[in-house]
Amino acid sequence: MNPVVWVEVPVSNMDRAIKCYNTLFDWKLEKINLGGLIMAWFPGQPELHGSSGSLVQQTSYVPSQEGPLIYFNCADVQIQVDRLAQASCTLIRKKTQISEEHGYMALAIDTEGNRIAFHSAE
Repeated sequence: MNPVVWVEVPVSNMDRAIKCYNTLFDWKLEKINLGGLIMAWFPGQPELHGSSGSLVQQTSYVPSQEGPLIYFNCADVQIQVDRLAQASCTLIRKKTQISEEHGYMALAIDTEGNRIAFHSAE
């Protein structure tokens, strides 16, 4: 079993963050209010490997470039890199090969100020 089971990405503006992540990944995230804890759950299938997570807005959740770096699985990292401007994100590292056996990655800053990464085999 992989050690990570859930990820929460802090946001300051949920509507803006949902638009960003829907644009980057072609998702259909929806805002859910759980008594003041506002979330938008990432798509996921519990029977598959890896973890899912959500965007989270609450005063105790503060976006940061210094926190843990989350890698989002992609068919090809370049697809997300090409969508960054449309999603109002900033590229900080272009598509780069990690190694032949570990594939490719790229880094960006999302609309909330979080550093995020993309990973693909190709």
